[in-house]
Amino acid sequence: MSSSPFEYWTKGTPIATEAPIEGCPIEASLGVLGRKWTMLILREMSMRNVQRFSDFLRGIPGLTPRMLSARLKELEGEGIIQKTEGRDSPTAVRWSLTEKGWDALPILMSFFAFGSKWYAGAVFADGRPREIREVFRQKNLEKSYVNLPLDSRQIERP
Repeated sequence: MSSSPFEYWTKGTPIATEAPIEGCPIEASLGVLGRKWTMLILREMSMRNVQRFSDFLRGIPGLTPRMLSARLKELEGEGIIQKTEGRDSPTAVRWSLTEKGWDALPILMSFFAFGSKWYAGAVFADGRPREIREVFRQKNLEKSYVNLPLDSRQIERP
């Protein structure tokens, strides 16, 4: 028998918070990260090393130059990305993630894990669901993994 609702969480029950919450952190985060195209822009930067405006447009079908420009300005204003102008030419602009931007990597990995498990038919050529560790084998990414076991028997229970 658990003495505290904070000691264990059981699937199907509300998740208790220990700290007093005045505003919703999920709502605050979605205010920025939940905007259309934002997560795909961050994916391009973090997973594909895209830095140039034209490369974002090539890598994200349906994204217009006007919308990309707006999202880049918003992300820069939020301190999630930074703009660097080339020394030789002010038109040679590159974008990169800030520390705050890199802190979004576990969120991207969560989306990746969810899509890899539940939408494998749309994600993988063979349609086979995968755990995230099967897709990303880099040891330094393991702290960013969200484990969504394919077999419910693998879920740790108290």
